[in-house]
Amino acid sequence: MLKAMIFSAVRVSILGFLFTYSACAATLQVGSQRTLKLPSEAAKLAKDGDVVTIDAGVYPGDVAIWPQQRLILRGLGQRVHLDSEGKSAENKAIWVLKGNDITVENIEFSGATASTLNGAGIRFEGTHLTIRHCHFHHNQMGLLTGVNLLSDILIENSEFNDNTVDYQRYGKLGHNIYIGNIRHFTLRNSYIHDASTGHNVKSRAQENYLLYNRISDEHNGSSYLVDLPDGGQAYLIGNLFHQSANAENAAMLAFAAEHHQTEPSQQLYVVNNTFVNDYRGGSFLNNHSIATAVLINNLLLGQATVIVGPNLQKHNLMNVDARLKYPATFDYRLLPASAAIDQGMDPGLAANGFKLRPEFQYRHPLGGEVRPRQGAIDVGAYELSGK
Repeated sequence: MLKAMIFSAVRVSILGFLFTYSACAATLQVGSQRTLKLPSEAAKLAKDGDVVTIDAGVYPGDVAIWPQQRLILRGLGQRVHLDSEGKSAENKAIWVLKGNDITVENIEFSGATASTLNGAGIRFEGTHLTIRHCHFHHNQMGLLTGVNLLSDILIENSEFNDNTVDYQRYGKLGHNIYIGNIRHFTLRNSYIHDASTGHNVKSRAQENYLLYNRISDEHNGSSYLVDLPDGGQAYLIGNLFHQSANAENAAMLAFAAEHHQTEPSQQLYVVNNTFVNDYRGGSFLNNHSIATAVLINNLLLGQATVIVGPNLQKHNLMNVDARLKYPATFDYRLLPASAAIDQGMDPGLAANGFKLRPEFQYRHPLGGEVRPRQGAIDVGAYELSGK
C-alpha cells in the first residue's frame, strides 16, 4: 500500500493552487483565475523538472528569471502574450533562462528593452533549449544566447519579426535571432522576417541546420537574411529567401565573414532553396572562407547576379521563367509552366553523411508538409504537386 502511494501520481492542493505531482515533477498553473496570477510568481516557486502552464491572455510588464533545470513553460489556448512594456529581468530579457533542458511553447514575447540595447524576448544562459509555436516581436533582440559548446538549440514553427534597435540613433544592431557559439542550432518550419537593419538570423553555432523556413524582408530591409560569421558546418535546405531593395548589405547570405576564413574543413551546403533578391547588384551568397560552398537545385531570381567566394554549383537555375504562384505576397510555390519543374538532381549526402535531399517544404504560416516525390526533383524550395 505504501509503495503504491509513493509511486502513483497524486494531486495535492497547496496554498490554494494546484500542483500535479508525478515521481519527480509538478504542474504549476498560472492565470487570472488562478492563485498564481503571473508567470514571475511561478518562476519563484518552480522546482527542477516542473511544468508551468499559463492561461491565455496578456501579462503586461511581467518579467522573470528562471534558474531551474528541465522546465516546460507552456502557454494554453490562444497564445499567451508577455508584453513587457519596456521592462527586462536583470536588464537582459523578458525571460532569463539560466537552467538546462528548457522547453518553451505557445508564448508571445514583445516590448523588451535594456540599457545595453540588447533587451531580448528570451536570454538563454543554460544548455539545451527548445522553442515551439512562439512569437517574438518588437524587442531589441528576439532570442539571444550565450557561449556554450555543449548546447543544442531547436526553434520550430515559430515567428520572429521587427526585433531591432534604432541604429541611426544608437549605432547598434538588434537581430531577430542571435545564437552564440554553441554546438548545434536547428531552425525549421519558421517565419523570420523584417529585422530592420539587423540580421534575421545570426548564428555562431559550430553546426547550423536551417530547414524549410521563410526568411524574408517584407516591409523593412534587414542587414543579412542569414549571417554565419564563424563559418563551421551549415546546411540550408528548402528555405524561401527574399531580400529587399533597401537591404543594408548586398549579400543575402554571409558565411565566415568574421572568423575561420582559412579553415578548409568547413562545410556549407545550400540545397533546394528559392532565392528572390530585389537588391540591384547584390549577391545570393558571400562565402568569405576558402572552403568550397556547394549549391544544388537552387532557384535564383531577381536583381542579384553573383555568388561570391569559392563555390561548386549543380543544377541551379538563375533568372529563368520560374512562374511563381503569388510572388508579390512571397508565395513561391510553382505553377505548372515553371521552368524549375523536373530540373533538379538527387543531391545525395554531405561529406559527413547528412542527407541533403529535402523531405519537407515550408507551409505558411509556421508549418511544414511532406514534399511530394514524382519524377525528377524540382529546383527550388517547392515541388509542384499534381503534375
